[in-house]
Amino acid sequence: MNLEKIRKEFPVVKELIFFDHARVAPLPARVRNLVTGFVEDATSYGTAHYESWMVEVDRARNNFAQLINADKDEIAFVKNTSEGLSIVANGLDWQTGDNVVIPDIEFPANVYPWWNLKRLGVETRMVPSVEGRILFDDLVKQVDARTKLISISSVECNSGFRCDLNRIGSFCKEKGILFCVDAIQSLGVLPMDVKRDHIDFLSADGHKWMLSVEGLGGFYISRDVLEKVYPVTVGWGNMVNANDFMNYEFTFQPNAQRFEEGSLNTIGIHAFGTALELLLETGIENIEKRVMDLGDEILEQLAGRGLKVYSSTRPEERSGNIAFIMDQDISQLYEWMLKNKVKLTVRDGLVRLSPHFYNTEDEVSRFFDLLDNYAAC
Repeated sequence: MNLEKIRKEFPVVKELIFFDHARVAPLPARVRNLVTGFVEDATSYGTAHYESWMVEVDRARNNFAQLINADKDEIAFVKNTSEGLSIVANGLDWQTGDNVVIPDIEFPANVYPWWNLKRLGVETRMVPSVEGRILFDDLVKQVDARTKLISISSVECNSGFRCDLNRIGSFCKEKGILFCVDAIQSLGVLPMDVKRDHIDFLSADGHKWMLSVEGLGGFYISRDVLEKVYPVTVGWGNMVNANDFMNYEFTFQPNAQRFEEGSLNTIGIHAFGTALELLLETGIENIEKRVMDLGDEILEQLAGRGLKVYSSTRPEERSGNIAFIMDQDISQLYEWMLKNKVKLTVRDGLVRLSPHFYNTEDEVSRFFDLLDNYAAC
């Protein structure tokens, strides 16, 4: 990995030490250039080049499919993770007495769509976490004959705990339970294989580790379960003759595009596809190794200061997120670090660092020098 070349893709390095990719990431230069070019094209030529725009949409769909080892016809674009999860929650044929199993430390995007089913007589069972970890045995204890679906984050947002998707997916397949994954905290930094892990549904916005803009993400639905989910938001785009406008026929498209009900966020999709191209060029395995190496350095620095690490340090449970606890008052830490040109997250009593593959060991050292200064004052 040519780190010097990669850092040229990220103008943010001239302004900040950016350790906050688990929140909202800075855009690579190529995404900025793509968006600027799109705006200039649309400003000067309107929709004269619309057909070429659609070629880029198709490329982005392919890129997302490649990232998660899916087929292109299993991919739809959504405006955020919540929309993808809601497509599943609102589209399945629920019966009174069914239940859904989710962890009790999920980001709200993977809570409220399931809680909303209470009006249909569906119970949401919360798996109790143990110091930020979701234990497999605790999860399966919540499962019974009426469990219709398990939904879980590939990586938990605060603790950074990496779930064993293959183990959970294999269990779901054996028991005939649908498996849904909120992948926003892992796509772009950790490998994903929806086929290997028996994932039926996956949703993720692009603005974190995938280095794209807010308001545009990818949704995967396995073709094996496509007919189990009814599109509840209906427009012209869902239909099999979507581009033959006046030929009315109420037949849904035979693929994931049946969940794209109208005009697409074309500029957002172009940005998404270009960001994914950078990740695929670099290689997710290379990115994972680089981020884990930076994580090793962070953990060593934390240990040297006697700071309590909230995130799991077991290799198979680690991700790009590392959260720790300080004895000192951290109410001013976020603002103090930002004034010193460091971007991180401070919430829920935790300090969370989430570096990406273009960050450096020197930036890690600089951060800890600043942290020492903050603790001293």
